[in-house]
Amino acid sequence: MPPLEAEGASGLQPYRSRVGLEIEMVVVHESSGRSLPVRRYFEALESIKQRRGIACERACLEQRCVALHTAQAECGLDNGFNLLETALAPVSDENGLAALAACAHQELADSLEALRADEACVLNASEHPDCPRNADWYAQVCVPRPIYTELRGYRGWHHNEGIDAKAQNGANTSIPTESAVRALNAMIALAPASIALFANSPLEGGRPTGFKENRMTLWHRVFAPATFPGDLMLSTCPRRPFRDLGDFFHWMFGPGTVTRGLPMAQSYDYKAVATVLPDGDPCLQDFLRAEQWPGRRVDTGECVQLAPQAEHFEYSQIGQFLDARLRYRLQRTPDLAELLRAWEREGGLESLFEACGAQMYIEARAPGAGFADACLMSAAGPQQARSVLLAPIALQRGLLNRLDAATDLVARWGWDALAALREPAMHSGLDDARVRALCAEVLELARDGLGAADKQWLAYADYVLDTGRSAADRMLDTWNRAPGDAAQRLRAVLARHAALHPSAYAA
Repeated sequence: MPPLEAEGASGLQPYRSRVGLEIEMVVVHESSGRSLPVRRYFEALESIKQRRGIACERACLEQRCVALHTAQAECGLDNGFNLLETALAPVSDENGLAALAACAHQELADSLEALRADEACVLNASEHPDCPRNADWYAQVCVPRPIYTELRGYRGWHHNEGIDAKAQNGANTSIPTESAVRALNAMIALAPASIALFANSPLEGGRPTGFKENRMTLWHRVFAPATFPGDLMLSTCPRRPFRDLGDFFHWMFGPGTVTRGLPMAQSYDYKAVATVLPDGDPCLQDFLRAEQWPGRRVDTGECVQLAPQAEHFEYSQIGQFLDARLRYRLQRTPDLAELLRAWEREGGLESLFEACGAQMYIEARAPGAGFADACLMSAAGPQQARSVLLAPIALQRGLLNRLDAATDLVARWGWDALAALREPAMHSGLDDARVRALCAEVLELARDGLGAADKQWLAYADYVLDTGRSAADRMLDTWNRAPGDAAQRLRAVLARHAALHPSAYAA
């Protein structure tokens, strides 16, 4: 999430166009390709950054380092010690995507170097091809975050389904408040194109899955058995586009949903802060309308009374798992009564958020993690390899720069028709004619929305469309052609699909 803007002499800072990236990396042993939890990585990474004069701050859980914070990035973990996540600080894109690209490639280079301390590397995959998801493996590699106690126990999520390093390329693009819901609608509807173009997980548990992007089957597997049916609903494409922010948050926080644990103090650290579970499983909307609500602390079980605050509304924004998320921070927190009044008026939250200096952005969740590898370099060349990491953000930035045209594209295809393409995109990718046609239109529009210097970052996506072959197709070819058992095939995948150091394709 972008940091809050500091207040200057003129008060709240205006909207600025910015981009960011969350790079998720599947960690594997450098000779066997087996999934590997890091042990020495953070110490090695800290040394690498300090040699370049970069100040680092460690974050620890249960006396174990789980992240390094620098001015450029938060270098940490997703759900397991076998899945790295580097969240780049947002940068201005007034001069294009070059600054973000330089930072992303430097962070990738640092991670690859630091992983040598664990005899590890990064696999070009959005899910490990042959990794357990059983209780023993989960206990061994899961990051000990307090929130997981609530999600596994109280909410009944099958959190272990994602412990085999299911990874995304998290493209983040700022958007003006008045355009936020239209941008969210467009990115949800057009997500099948990103799923197909960046598909990279055809294998699971040592065998082909029948999907090009098996990673995207995760949400139904996690939420279908959950305690509260609303959790599955919040990962399912809504039946219609959202009308405004009020409509979106009513879908997210209204009847049929159950609020997640709420913090006892203001915090943006939703994975580690102490939280309270309100008694009776209310939706957040009902909770916020009460004077106070009884509940119990997740960490201690202590019974407490929690007074609703506007901060609880902002904190809870993370609680949906669509293919695109609307994320924000407010420079000024409104009174709760002011927030509730605005929520009841059409366009009321847009006006309030604007007055509170909202910094809003769209987080893409559809693109699978992808990196340049030897297979791509030999088939396509350095230009396509250099653009892999930036292609999802270039696609998103281009579409949002042409938001009116993207909205028209959604209307022309139809909301229901686009929602129906999600499954074929996951299963067949570009082999499905309608999916491929959508990818062609989306890429053309995105290219039109980028400046001349930024069109280069779509080179990888263009290559996938032109050849009809995604990273999933290339990995599946390697797996199927390799002789021997699953362990031997995994080594063959490692040889052709380990992530290359950025120096291999530098301009």
